[in-house]
Amino acid sequence: MSLIEVSKVTKYFGGLRALSDISFTLEAGEILGLIGPNGAGKTTLFNVIAGTFPPFSGSVKFDNKEIAFLGPRQICHSGISRTYQLVRPFSSLTVYENVLVGIYFGKTGMKGGGFVEDEGVELLKLTGLFQKADTRRKNLTLVGRKQLEIARALATRPKVLLLDEAISGLNPAETETVMTLIRDIRNRGITIIMIEHIMKAVMGLSDRILVLNFGELIAQGTPDQISKNIAVVEAYLGTEANVEEAHAT
Repeated sequence: MSLIEVSKVTKYFGGLRALSDISFTLEAGEILGLIGPNGAGKTTLFNVIAGTFPPFSGSVKFDNKEIAFLGPRQICHSGISRTYQLVRPFSSLTVYENVLVGIYFGKTGMKGGGFVEDEGVELLKLTGLFQKADTRRKNLTLVGRKQLEIARALATRPKVLLLDEAISGLNPAETETVMTLIRDIRNRGITIIMIEHIMKAVMGLSDRILVLNFGELIAQGTPDQISKNIAVVEAYLGTEANVEEAHAT
């Protein structure tokens, strides 16, 4: 069953066309990779789905309901949550308190009490942050900040999680840690779209991959199909080394 249906979405910024007639579906339970060169329109597509700004034209349906012109709060409450490439936790709050904010103001909202606290602890354990519950942002490493960004998004109880470069910038060991976390999230029944430049992660996690270039959807398919697609190789994978990496994962 398709959870999200994007149909002919176009977005302009002034005279610049950032997205051009983008159409795809997101099936329940899958991990959908979203790749493309810098400036291809990937984050713009996330912003349209998450309600940061509306499309110029086209449709975005979630659970068969039109959401293209709803605001971020309404879309979050409906069951779509996202992370940001530049993580921005509340710097004056601890890791645990940041997660509680998501629980209080997420999909259904909570009044407080033991259930909320238990849910917060469970999310810290899931994301590997339990031992850092009382830590503040300035004392977190990059991987810790990315884990916190994921924990805060999960705290809103989403059906669909949009991950914007949750792995980029991490070392190999940290990459494996976050890849395992993403698999665990999917195993909990949460459907995922992930923007990522790390081919090992994209090819190793994705059931299907979409490829954007200059705001256009130039290819979609399985990781194997994408790694062998000539248009994708020319537009994005580019070097022989990147193609070999894509085939090796």
